[in-house]
Amino acid sequence: MFVLFLLGLNACVKKKKHSDMGKILAVKYKNHVFNQMDPEEFSVVFQQMLIEKKQLMTNPKLISAYYQQHDFDPVFVLKHLPKNEIQLAESYYLKAAEHGLDPKMFQVAEAEALLQNIADTNRITTKEVAYKTIAELEIVTANSLINYSNALQFGVISPKKIYARYFTDTKRPDSLSMSHVLGVQNIQGFLDSIQPKNPQYLALQKALENGEIAPGRTKEETQRILKVNLERLRWKNKPTGVRYVVVNIPNYGLKVIDHDTVALRMKVCVGEGRNKMDSAKNLSAYTDGVKVQDVPFSRETPQLNSEINSVQVNPIWNIPQSIASNEIMVQAAADRYYLSNKNINVYEKGKKIENPETINWAAESRTSRKYTFKQQSGVGNALGKIKFLFPNKSSVYLHDTPAKAAFGYTMRAVSHGCVRLEHPLELAHTLFGDGSQFEQIEKDMQDSIPKARYLSLPQKVPVYITYITCWFENGRLIFKPDVYGLDTVLYTHIQKMLS
Repeated sequence: MFVLFLLGLNACVKKKKHSDMGKILAVKYKNHVFNQMDPEEFSVVFQQMLIEKKQLMTNPKLISAYYQQHDFDPVFVLKHLPKNEIQLAESYYLKAAEHGLDPKMFQVAEAEALLQNIADTNRITTKEVAYKTIAELEIVTANSLINYSNALQFGVISPKKIYARYFTDTKRPDSLSMSHVLGVQNIQGFLDSIQPKNPQYLALQKALENGEIAPGRTKEETQRILKVNLERLRWKNKPTGVRYVVVNIPNYGLKVIDHDTVALRMKVCVGEGRNKMDSAKNLSAYTDGVKVQDVPFSRETPQLNSEINSVQVNPIWNIPQSIASNEIMVQAAADRYYLSNKNINVYEKGKKIENPETINWAAESRTSRKYTFKQQSGVGNALGKIKFLFPNKSSVYLHDTPAKAAFGYTMRAVSHGCVRLEHPLELAHTLFGDGSQFEQIEKDMQDSIPKARYLSLPQKVPVYITYITCWFENGRLIFKPDVYGLDTVLYTHIQKMLS
């Protein structure tokens, strides 16, 4: 009934001129059956096939819309099959392992089987068989090229869909970019143009091909680390400016990049995370057997990008409710003078409470938002003598700290979520440069009677908080522990795509 409906519909609608598909295929395969093909009849079969194969297409709406605009002609097959470009594309897909990907993702076996059928006169014995085979090949090859193009140019996974605390602007493929893929004229030229050329990417590719083994890891574990970091390098979220700050969580390090040169480098402390588990050896850590879940520890530093716009010297710490409930109130219950000793003021409905030591903190509900807490500027302030501000949804910032000992640790995932700086004054100097503003910062940080002061940067500086566990530096690969288990989450999602 559906086919009859489509035939009736086609008869009522004025059609665009179809390509001479039968002649093109008959010349290619020396099979007279192709000469019997009627474009109108093929159009009906193709529309039905697009519905039947919907679940097998990554972007069924886009692909169906594209072919509707092209009168349901097999434009991809007719354009590229005569020049053997579909087979050429397959040769690229078969080398997907060089990118840490599996050729199965690009339906190589399905396309090859269909190509063999089309070339076999014993299989293409009627025009009805020809219609079905050509329609299926058109869908498989178009879908595969889009998937391969998206994988290499944007990555196979959207990080925002798999990570609970991911706030980095990451461009994903859109309908315009995918439609462009179907319209390419030169397959080899296009496939060569989308191969990643980033030196970091090429270095990790080489290590994967050579079977390099990371210290203390097996070959299989090393391959997983390389594959997830190749995927991260494919994500379109890298800095584009000439000057920016980047924090790499697993490396516990900060760099200021200025015109491709490291202008400043220092240690940092990041948020406490899933540090006790070696997730590289525990792939089942974040899957319930059906759905992969990223369940971060409450103090983990988020991945994000923003712009540093100002600093506060001698900052006042507006203590987050979670810390106030779980730590400050507990300490105040144990020591009535804890708040005054730590220079913490307590507020109720915005009004300062003059004698907070008279409150029975042990009796107060931990879930109550009755009180707010602010630690004043000065010695012992958890933010130290300066914090660097940038808009973000997680209320985190870069800041100084009085707890300097942690910078001597190997594992520095110890904070409540913000990024503690080893040398905050040096960062201020790098961002502000010489001049009156930096001199004011330096003076205020040394003041014996500290007073909070805001200073705006003359020009905003992009900041990226990233998560990279393997990279190439000074002629060798650097491997870092998967402190938050995010390698495991990413690898498991990639594997589930294949199943």
